[in-house]
Amino acid sequence: MSLAIFDLDNTLLSGDSDYLWGRFLVEQNLVDGEFYDRENRRFLHEYEAGTLDILEFLEFSLKPLAAMAPERLAELHKQFMAEKIQPIILPKALALLDKHRKAGDTLLIITATNSFVTRPIANNLGIEHLVATEPEQVGGRYTGRVSGTPSFREGKVTRLTEWLQKQGENLAGSGFYSDSHNDLPLLEMVQYPVAVDPDDTLRERAESRGWPIISLRDRTS
Repeated sequence: MSLAIFDLDNTLLSGDSDYLWGRFLVEQNLVDGEFYDRENRRFLHEYEAGTLDILEFLEFSLKPLAAMAPERLAELHKQFMAEKIQPIILPKALALLDKHRKAGDTLLIITATNSFVTRPIANNLGIEHLVATEPEQVGGRYTGRVSGTPSFREGKVTRLTEWLQKQGENLAGSGFYSDSHNDLPLLEMVQYPVAVDPDDTLRERAESRGWPIISLRDRTS
């Protein structure tokens, strides 16, 4: 049994769940709309450019979680799933997941997006194992701070290594599907790296290294 690892945003989804959660908060009038939308866009552009300060972003993105009770957050997430996430789940991604299930592989999502946003998405996709950035909780409420190492860039390697040790797994025969050059540290580690609808930097690296390049969207790769 091999480990099949998947990035989430813009890989299994045709959008970024972290960014869309911010847009959802703006639309629900739960944050200062003009400021939050502007900063949300800035952080997305910095992520795409490879210049994101992950701790600065997490201070921004986790703060709203601390302002609401868990019950309210759960209600909002159900609405968020229906309005923002269900429409961007890619049919070809579901088929790819099913292919790995039928092969007997262990499926894992690894994402920089926090687990509040992504755990219900992973559950919806039928994937038990999730490595995500963890928001700190005290007394059952979010504090607005991050717990442990964010699973971003080299942090994904750190967090995956911790997960492998805990699970008694290894990377023999492993594959990793991602769209982003931010995931190059982990793509370099696995036996079968796959670029999925990649950004320009990742496409260039994949072509130079002979990695497969696939599309899970309507266009061909």
